[in-house]
Amino acid sequence: MTDEAIPAATLVVWRDGASGPQILVVERSAKMAFAAGAIVFPGGRIDVEDGELAAALGRPEDAARITAIRETIEETAVAPALLGATDPALGGELQRALLDGENFAGLLGRFGLTPDLNALTPFARWMPAFKQPRKFDTLFYLAPAPPGDWQPRPQPAECVAAEWASPSELLDRIERGDASAIFPTKRNLERLAQHPSLGAALSDARAHSLDTIIPWVEEFDGVRQVCIPEGRGYPVTSEPLATAFRA
Repeated sequence: MTDEAIPAATLVVWRDGASGPQILVVERSAKMAFAAGAIVFPGGRIDVEDGELAAALGRPEDAARITAIRETIEETAVAPALLGATDPALGGELQRALLDGENFAGLLGRFGLTPDLNALTPFARWMPAFKQPRKFDTLFYLAPAPPGDWQPRPQPAECVAAEWASPSELLDRIERGDASAIFPTKRNLERLAQHPSLGAALSDARAHSLDTIIPWVEEFDGVRQVCIPEGRGYPVTSEPLATAFRA
């Protein structure tokens, strides 16, 4: 166990539809060391190669954006924010190549694809202060779904499911006990569920600070609560410690 936070990035891929908005999520395998069995947004740690690709694109500060795109493809076979990725059938090929160990930069060159880093809008940054097996300093981004009918495919071994679902639907499942989610995911689902469209969600993202959210524990009326700051766009800013990390 280490107190050193691992730099990471995650991506909320959003699509508007006739029946309302949907976002892309995965369910992690129960065997994973972090967030086992939980619903999460696709994402992961920032690799050295992500930084090298960002630098090659003239955007050395945007390694996290590269990570968010790459990890989404690896975990779901959906390819957001890639110029030239118009055929949903391409998703499976990209996913297989990445999982077979192909370098992301080389893969993009082979298929003639270019990352559209400006398509990713910063949404939040979270870092837990509690001791746990793995602690991540995570940048959350929001991006539109790629055009076309992209059918998610979960990454073998790491994810047991990948799907499009509305934030409200996911929250209902968690409340019923049909799904689980870690504290940051729940809070971000609640924030996303307030918005009827991608445009509204993007406006919310741009209206709030990106200072790192570090939850803390405080006691109210004899109940220990996990808290986050007010005024950051989150409708729920505390939850009893007893449920915060196992719901």
